[in-house]
Amino acid sequence: MNLRIPGPTPCPDYVLQAMTRDMINHRGPEFRAMLLRITDRLKQIFQTQNEVLILTASGTGAMEASIVNFFSPGDVVLAVSIGEFGERISEIAEIYGCSVARLAFPMGTAADPEAIRKALEDNPAIKAVLITHNETSTGITNDMAAISKVVKEFDKLLVVDGVSSISSIPFHTDEWGVDVAMSGSQKGYMIPPGLAFVSVSQRAWDAYKEAKIPRFYFDLGRARNYLERGQTPWTPAVSVFYALDVALEKMMEEGMETVYERHARIAEKTRTGVKALGLTLLADERWASNTVTAFKIPEGVDPGDLLRQLQSDHEVVLASGQGSLAGKILRVGHLGYIRDEDINGVMEALASVLPKVGFQPIGSPARSA
Repeated sequence: MNLRIPGPTPCPDYVLQAMTRDMINHRGPEFRAMLLRITDRLKQIFQTQNEVLILTASGTGAMEASIVNFFSPGDVVLAVSIGEFGERISEIAEIYGCSVARLAFPMGTAADPEAIRKALEDNPAIKAVLITHNETSTGITNDMAAISKVVKEFDKLLVVDGVSSISSIPFHTDEWGVDVAMSGSQKGYMIPPGLAFVSVSQRAWDAYKEAKIPRFYFDLGRARNYLERGQTPWTPAVSVFYALDVALEKMMEEGMETVYERHARIAEKTRTGVKALGLTLLADERWASNTVTAFKIPEGVDPGDLLRQLQSDHEVVLASGQGSLAGKILRVGHLGYIRDEDINGVMEALASVLPKVGFQPIGSPARSA
């Protein structure tokens, strides 16, 4: 099966093999050594000297942790949205009682740093900016270097959802002054869902001391205290830790710059292939993501039929649109364990199936006629 969705992503054989190991004592020395080794490597990927804490949760769990640990009911936060996941963290903040000032941008475009500047100028009460680095619902990557510069001019906390970017796209936590950064195991790390990673700055820890939102399972202070003794506060997903340990080792051997270059090259290959078929990208290519490509469904094509035939006839699995983009786009995931032949297979399958569902790709006999 050629699973080409933005997560969960395919797992290489060495990851699956690692997960067959038997359980160990998660309060014992073997787990402690593994946890500290993993944490050190995650800090390298996050490019930070801050703590990186590991939660047994999905990426959404990391989002929730980023709210409950640093804010109090009534705190004003600016939620910058370029898609469904920007809306998700906004909703979490609202549920926990924050006063959310929303700043949304059209689907397929990046956030404008100057618009963020104006929002901060207009509302001095804003305590923090919440933003998605890489939006998988639209295939857009925000310019975090420019955005972080604006946020820091106003001395606000910066909370960044890097779930689908960190480990696949360069992310400079300390250089950008990111106070809370989060990522998830099922994306670029090439392992199953189940672990979430959160980096916390000293400024964020200062906010933690004042935060009044109730927290228990996602209490990062507890996670920090337990990390000092080489443990997690609650029972961890031990098998997924095994997978992460070996995956990070392989990533370090490849070299992170090589990992980023591979993602950039295959992303360009994907966008070029989609356009060569006569399909239209959703993204403004200046900000096109290196982990997922979204393209518009041609007029007259039933997206359900297209997805079903891709899977049944070619074993290619793409992702449908989310929220307001449901039925309007399809998405190709190209992050983590991704090779050129995987994308070749996607393009060959699309070229074969599109004429059967009512669209003639460029270069097909019907289009040439």
